[in-house]
Amino acid sequence: MTEPKATITTGRVRGHRENGVAVFRGIPYARPPLGDLRFAAPVRPEPWDGVRDCAAFGPPPPQHGATESLTESCLTVNVWSPGLGGRLPVMVYVYGGAYRSGDAADSVYDGATLAGEGVVVVTFNYRVGAEGFAQLVGAPADRGLLDQVAALEWVRDNVARFGGDPARVTVFGESAGAGSIAALMAMPRAAGLFGRAIAQSVPGTYFSAPLAADVAAALAGELGLPPHAGALAPVTPERLVGAADALAAKMLAYEDRWGVVAHTPTPFSPVVDGDVLPRDPWSALSDGAAREVELIVGHNRDEYRLFTHDAPAEPTDAVLAAFAPGLPYRDAFRDAFPDAFPDADLAELVRSDWLFRMPSLRLADAHAAGGGRAYVYELTWGVPGLGACHALDVPLVFGNLDGGMARFLLGDPPPDEAVAVSRDFRRAWTAFARGEGPGWAPYEQGSRLTRLFDAEPAVVPYPEETSRRLWAAHTFAALPLPGAH
Repeated sequence: MTEPKATITTGRVRGHRENGVAVFRGIPYARPPLGDLRFAAPVRPEPWDGVRDCAAFGPPPPQHGATESLTESCLTVNVWSPGLGGRLPVMVYVYGGAYRSGDAADSVYDGATLAGEGVVVVTFNYRVGAEGFAQLVGAPADRGLLDQVAALEWVRDNVARFGGDPARVTVFGESAGAGSIAALMAMPRAAGLFGRAIAQSVPGTYFSAPLAADVAAALAGELGLPPHAGALAPVTPERLVGAADALAAKMLAYEDRWGVVAHTPTPFSPVVDGDVLPRDPWSALSDGAAREVELIVGHNRDEYRLFTHDAPAEPTDAVLAAFAPGLPYRDAFRDAFPDAFPDADLAELVRSDWLFRMPSLRLADAHAAGGGRAYVYELTWGVPGLGACHALDVPLVFGNLDGGMARFLLGDPPPDEAVAVSRDFRRAWTAFARGEGPGWAPYEQGSRLTRLFDAEPAVVPYPEETSRRLWAAHTFAALPLPGAH
């Protein structure tokens, strides 16, 4: 059988046919971010002669355990298409990883099953950690977000050659990927590059410029250097990743200076710098940014259990002091959840609320208030020990239920119910991408109808109403530098 080929803006590419789907891997969408381009905004790739074989994924961006991109470009895209001659909806995935890690080559992100539903699936790498998000003097902010914009521009310019419709692009992502999508909705640079968005478990961490600069200074201090792009450019990616790992391991030492951020597992998040990301997503969407973009946003019921199921219990009073929205609310949380004992359950619930559940719900509130259409969901189906934990939705959405992350989350073999819940997710997500709506009513602040993904799916008023009320007076915004002197 003849291998699939396409001619794109930079040259000719040859893919491979796998299980009836045309697959192209490792196509550059930007030049390697090396040398003079390190810590720079992405630059369009050079064209090539001949036919480029696209059988292998590009290397991952620099991160813990990954340094292949020292000599090659990590900024590559991958495409799964059921037919190069079509005009199909396009679904572009943004991976998560706490803004510190991520690799589109992970088997859980294989797009073949989703493409079998009649959509073109695109995944890509973007810079993470210090390379993508450290706020450095002499470098643009949010380089990881700028990479995402460059990848979406590649989709706009080239996806028609793979059977996709550039006028029907849906971005979808989980965790840091969902936070990135929320940021993209607030970014003028991303306007017009997608018409629909699916944000799965939006993290509430966006840094103010002063906080991000202070974190970058601490990071550079691990190397004995100033937080300047020029000073850090000669540092190898391995050493820079090592410095970030060392900083992440002692975040609590910065509690007096960084506040709640010191209790999170990552020193990186998108920076509300006033230029690349002019405003935090909640305020931007409330004022009508991206009101033309349809949005699905939701979360999992037991988000933080992924991080606590086999970890030592943290003192609940300390967790409440760090995360509960204001001193009067600490006792209110205990009163509101009398069954959340041992105390570790209450600590888990508060962290789930602060980091994922309430930021996600508030994004729907903001989009609806700004004139946009939003749909809300919650994953309530769970597995023994982990419940409906963070990231459980990822293998379910892609339909990849075995191997790697999926085996850890779902077990081996996965339960029969996982197959049904996965099918339910894929049907809703691909119907939304086709413009048919996901299958339930839009979110309104009065009724707050929410789709539950479970063994017995349902549409109900928002089920975490107790948490919603407790957080009602809290403002989610760019995190400040509370300990500045």
